[in-house]
Amino acid sequence: MKKSALIFTVIIFTAMLVQAQKFAYVDTQYILDNIPEFAEAQSQLDEISVQWQKEIETKFAEVDKMYKDYQTQAVLLPDDMKKKKEQEIVDKEKEAKNLQRNRFGKEGDLFKKRQELVKPIQEKIYNAIQELSTNNNYAVVFDKGGSLTMMYANPKYDISDDVLDNLGANLNNRKGKGKTGSSSPTGTKPSGSGEPSSGTKSDSPNEKPAGGTESREPKK
Repeated sequence: MKKSALIFTVIIFTAMLVQAQKFAYVDTQYILDNIPEFAEAQSQLDEISVQWQKEIETKFAEVDKMYKDYQTQAVLLPDDMKKKKEQEIVDKEKEAKNLQRNRFGKEGDLFKKRQELVKPIQEKIYNAIQELSTNNNYAVVFDKGGSLTMMYANPKYDISDDVLDNLGANLNNRKGKGKTGSSSPTGTKPSGSGEPSSGTKSDSPNEKPAGGTESREPKK
């Protein structure tokens, strides 16, 4: 009898704990859109990307000019001079491609610059979410702006504005106000990332820009 009473007590206590747990979600894209530091970081990254793209295009333009000059002069050049010119063109093209890869390739200069500018902002958001979760006893906070698929979300569980308040963002004229939820705050596994995803589109980072000439060796 005592054993049955103990099991019943444990079941009731467990049910009370489950009911006491609260769930919430945030839209990190909405949060980022309303943080001035993020807009400034994006603007700075765009400027750097344009500058580096022009630098690369200049390099490939030099390769084109060298190749066209070689084609014009090839008939009059001796064989040893032809080989020298050909190697110069090949080396110049390699230099341009290496610069392109170093600037825009995977974990290249633009990727590192984005990490430098954006990661501190993401960490601030994560810390604000963590503080709100602790203070309000949230068991789980989902990220609507991440890879998590949610079928419905009740806006009353959206704490995105609370996060912005915690970060000291301006309350007036916030972008994206009145958005409807698209996912359920409960019963779904979170994305598993410790930090909120930035939710930004890859306009230029981590992608090689179009441009330049196709690899080619001068005809002998």
